[in-house]
Amino acid sequence: MALLINDDCTACDACVSPCPNEAIAVGSPIYTIDPAKCTECVGAHDEPQCMLVCPADCIVPDPAHAESRDALMGKYHQLHP
Repeated sequence: MALLINDDCTACDACVSPCPNEAIAVGSPIYTIDPAKCTECVGAHDEPQCMLVCPADCIVPDPAHAESRDALMGKYHQLHP
């Protein structure tokens, strides 16, 4: 499943550069994660890097975009051929 950034976001910018898929963007007023690009770092890392660096702990699973690990890996390979 893709991740989402909730309203606790402080727009600190810490999550943007660790994302291997460039899925995180500046939003108004909080940052957003593009579910078409988010693989929860499957294919690149063992765990979501954005969640590791977020000082506000505002990045959470998005139940509206549930995906299996295999689906996330497939998406990663489409993004990084």
